[in-house]
Amino acid sequence: MDLQLDRICHAYGDTEVLRDISLEIPQGRIICLVGPSGCGKSTLLRMIGGLERPSAGRVLQVGEPPKDSLNPLTYVFQDFALLPWRSVRGNISLVLEDHGIKGAAADQIIEDVLARTKLSDFAKALPKQLSGGMKQRVAIARALAVNPSVMLMDEPLSALDSQTRELLMDDLVALWTRQPFTAVYVTHNLAEAVRLGHAIVVLSRRPGQIREVVEIDKPLAERGYGDRDLEEVQKHLWTLMRDEARAADEELLDV
Repeated sequence: MDLQLDRICHAYGDTEVLRDISLEIPQGRIICLVGPSGCGKSTLLRMIGGLERPSAGRVLQVGEPPKDSLNPLTYVFQDFALLPWRSVRGNISLVLEDHGIKGAAADQIIEDVLARTKLSDFAKALPKQLSGGMKQRVAIARALAVNPSVMLMDEPLSALDSQTRELLMDDLVALWTRQPFTAVYVTHNLAEAVRLGHAIVVLSRRPGQIREVVEIDKPLAERGYGDRDLEEVQKHLWTLMRDEARAADEELLDV
C-alpha cells in the first residue's frame, strides 16, 4: 500500500502550521521528515495516521494493505509506551488481544517478532529490567506484530544516548534488509535521517512547506558511521535548514 499526501494544509486557529504538502510515500521505503523546531513534522505524522484531520487536503491510501495486516498504520513513539506490569511478551500480545488473536496463533506471531528484533531471550522480562534501547526494541516488535502497511515513527531514538542510538539504527537497517517495510520517520537528527532514509523530506519553518526532497540511492546495508557520501548529504541538509532553524528557535523563544 502506498500513501499520497494531496495538498495538506493545517492551522490551529490563526496559526498556520502546514501549507500545501504533497508527497508520495511508496511501499517498501523509509521516508524521513526533518525541519526546524515547530515546522509541523509531528503534526503531519498525526495527519497521516488519522489522529488529526487536516484543515484542507487529503491523505490517500493507494492499493491494499497485506491481507493479514491488523493495523494498516501503526505508531512507534519516542517514550516507548509500554505497560510496566506486563512482560515483553505481554506488551506485544496486547495488540493481538485487541483483535481477538490468542493461543497458538498469537504465540506464532509473538515468537516471530521476538526473533526478528533479537528479544527472544527477554520475553519474560519486565520493562523496568530493560535498558532504553531494549524498551524501544519491544515497541518496534509490538508494531511489527500487527503487520502494518506503514509504520509511523515519531522521533523513536531521540530519548536514547548516542551509542544506543547507533545500535538501534543498525537494528532497524537489519530488520528492513531482511523484510522491507514502509515507514514515515520523524527526526530532528540529520545523522539518523541520512542513515535510515531512502528519501528525506526537508520542511521549512512554520508554516511547514516542502523545501526539497533529497533522495539517497546507496543501499541501507552499505551505509555506516563515517560514510563520506552521507556526510555530504548531511551537510546539504544542514545548509537547507540552518538559517530557518535559527529563525525558528528565536521565534519559539519569543512566544
